[in-house]
Amino acid sequence: MSQERIHLVIIDPQNDFCDLPDAYLPAHVAGKARTAPSLPVTGAHADMLRIAALIDAAGNAITDISVTLDSHQHIDIAHPTFWRDARGDAIGAFTQITAADVRAGRYVPRLEGALPRVLAYLDQLEVAGRYTHMVWPVHCEIGTWGHNVHRDVLVAYNRWEEATLRTVNKVVKGTNPWTEHYSAVRAEVPDPADAATELNAAFIAQLREADRILITGEAGSHCVKATTEHIAEQLGAQRLTLLVDCMSPVGGFEPQYRAFIEAMRARGATIATSTDVLPTLQAALACAES
Repeated sequence: MSQERIHLVIIDPQNDFCDLPDAYLPAHVAGKARTAPSLPVTGAHADMLRIAALIDAAGNAITDISVTLDSHQHIDIAHPTFWRDARGDAIGAFTQITAADVRAGRYVPRLEGALPRVLAYLDQLEVAGRYTHMVWPVHCEIGTWGHNVHRDVLVAYNRWEEATLRTVNKVVKGTNPWTEHYSAVRAEVPDPADAATELNAAFIAQLREADRILITGEAGSHCVKATTEHIAEQLGAQRLTLLVDCMSPVGGFEPQYRAFIEAMRARGATIATSTDVLPTLQAALACAES
């Protein structure tokens, strides 16, 4: 009997999303502020340790691994650097902005001439009804420490690559500064001029080959939620297993996270923990090796 194909998806396991202890932070440089995660999710560091432990313990029972990477420009529609308020002052992170706010002049894009494009984006986002536009702290900026993968997850999947001679699939998302890109499958409002914001057909094709897809990562209320919903749209939910001890919601969005989990359960996804699935993976591996 051929081995069941298990595809582990690790969504945005990046430093900026992890509540890292001091030992995981870069060494302090005299005269400079210490680098720290810009958008830490409570519980994310422990989630990453469990993901790393699962990879090490399951070994070759995991046939494929995909890692999504939130990858932003410094100036981005979801960063404070993009906006100013009615007085021309900077706005703070965690500000929610609606099309009505912009039409009323409460918030204005800093880039001259950008208003029509911004309004078109916000209108489409609101019609979709999935999210209200949120201005987050500058995070996962390409080239920064915060964009890097949590070191334990990186080390674990590197060991898996060396043991299996397979390559972890990296899925980059978010490089277009004009649209929010929570999901690794497509942006919330795709940009017709940028194919990278449209459906990631190659990623879906890889997932389609799996018998089971294990979903982990950050944050459960946003990027995990959006990615999982879009995968389920394309492939159905029955082959999905959400490992809820390997994901956590952004603080204040716990109700949205719980609603997402229950909606996926209702659609046929399996809700489990890494310790729940590990015995089955290890048994499958032992059978394949015998």
